[in-house]
Amino acid sequence: MTITKKRRPRRDWTRLSAVVGAAILLIAAVSTGALADEAPRRGGILRITHRDSPASMSIHEEGTISVNLPMMGVFNNLVIFDQHQRQNSLDDVVPELATKWAWSEDGKTLTFTVRHGVTWHDGKPFTAADVKCTMDLLQGKAKENLKLNFRKGWYANIQDVRVEGDDLVVFRLKEPQPALLALLASGFTPIYPCHVSPRDMRLAPIGTGPFKFVEYKANQGIKLTRNPTYWKPGLPYLDGIEYTIITSRSTAILGFTSGKFDMIFPYELTVPLVGDVQRQMPDAVCDISPMNVAANLLMNPVPPFDDIEVRRAVGMAIDRKAFVDVLTQGKGDVGTAMQPLPEGRWGMPAAMQATLVGYGGDLADRRAKVRSVMEAHGYGPDKRLKVKMASRNLPTYRDAAVLLIDQLKEIYIDAELEIVETALWVPKLVRRDYQLALSQVGNGVDDPDQNYFENYACGSRTYMDYCNKEVDALIAQQSRERDQEKRKLIAWEIDRRLTNDAVRPMLYYLRGGTCMRPEVKNMTIMVNSIFNGWRMEDVWLAR
Repeated sequence: MTITKKRRPRRDWTRLSAVVGAAILLIAAVSTGALADEAPRRGGILRITHRDSPASMSIHEEGTISVNLPMMGVFNNLVIFDQHQRQNSLDDVVPELATKWAWSEDGKTLTFTVRHGVTWHDGKPFTAADVKCTMDLLQGKAKENLKLNFRKGWYANIQDVRVEGDDLVVFRLKEPQPALLALLASGFTPIYPCHVSPRDMRLAPIGTGPFKFVEYKANQGIKLTRNPTYWKPGLPYLDGIEYTIITSRSTAILGFTSGKFDMIFPYELTVPLVGDVQRQMPDAVCDISPMNVAANLLMNPVPPFDDIEVRRAVGMAIDRKAFVDVLTQGKGDVGTAMQPLPEGRWGMPAAMQATLVGYGGDLADRRAKVRSVMEAHGYGPDKRLKVKMASRNLPTYRDAAVLLIDQLKEIYIDAELEIVETALWVPKLVRRDYQLALSQVGNGVDDPDQNYFENYACGSRTYMDYCNKEVDALIAQQSRERDQEKRKLIAWEIDRRLTNDAVRPMLYYLRGGTCMRPEVKNMTIMVNSIFNGWRMEDVWLAR
């Protein structure tokens, strides 16, 4: 990437970002490759543990890897991130149901040529009309819309989608949006069939992908089988994939080390647990990677958290380093809204981050100031604020919630842990039925257009009804900016404002451990999204 050298102080941040970004982690993909002279083998069922029971099987109506992981193999996208590049980028977007695409000169029209000869799993032909139907669903324009639509904001800039002839789909945009292609390449953007209702897609999804959905039984498992008429000749190699739901990590590990499973649910293991697995099973292939998933604190803006001073005070009191040290043994990261460098492509330089509220200075001094703020609002040693801290019933949520509860005691807040099952978690947040909540933001695409439009723009799923028109204007400005270095400067300014407004204060960025048997081949663990690498069409088993 070429950086224009201009003698402006603000450019120093961009130069630093580029230098750090060039140092991207160069670890080979996990398990992943067989020897050059070892040909892929056909057959076998890939057995993976699953951590919980999802509310539905519809990727477009869910927001977690619990659905994305098993269902991504059922579908195809127009385009997709290269499944064997660990870091997603626009440079690694490759064709899928589209054979090619072209931008207009003004950057406001994107035209795709769609693939012929593709059929849905029920035998009906895939056509360009299915692309339009999918985009209508995502934009809320369909006759029967999605029950939940987390990613509507991704596509707010699309004026319309038109089908021209048999094989052209034309996206007309209100403003230029270079990152649109990355959004379409996400595992969250599969193409759905026109002829299957959203309700049916929640229960028994029909796709064009390498695997066909067989069944989902809550608290038991999810089964996929090989699609014998897949449009890519010779693929997939596997006969099927079976996910067994085991909510206990220790039980899942025991099943894995005893040979019952080929792979533990990806990114689910903590750093210490990876060590435990490797001691029990020395030949296990394990990886500890960044995830572009951050634990964060939600504060429902009702008294006293409707007061920006109180919210800022809470954000200032957080000991982020403690989360990294305790929960990741020092391997995690402190960051803001965008994933930190070097794995994240848009992360704020550390020197700039240290200037933000709650990130720099002495922790004891910060907490002393926070106690003064809390005392000014009527709280103190003899009048403590009692609240409930909601947490999804998963270990990575619960562990962070317990640590946060302990920290909040330092500023006169006594929080009681409230455990919420997965199927009830998102509806609870959408209803704003909480006081404080330990949540996680997992970004489907490492790009400001995904993160800001989905999680921070007015009307998005902030879960705290945050709306700042000035921030919205900056989000729109960075989206249409074609110069990626200028985009970074705007993104960092957005991050600064979100931190100052105490919107979903980030606690720490997680590292996730994944272990698999050495027989699992061609599986790549990505470092800047947990949602985009599960097509599995060319994964195979050496047994």
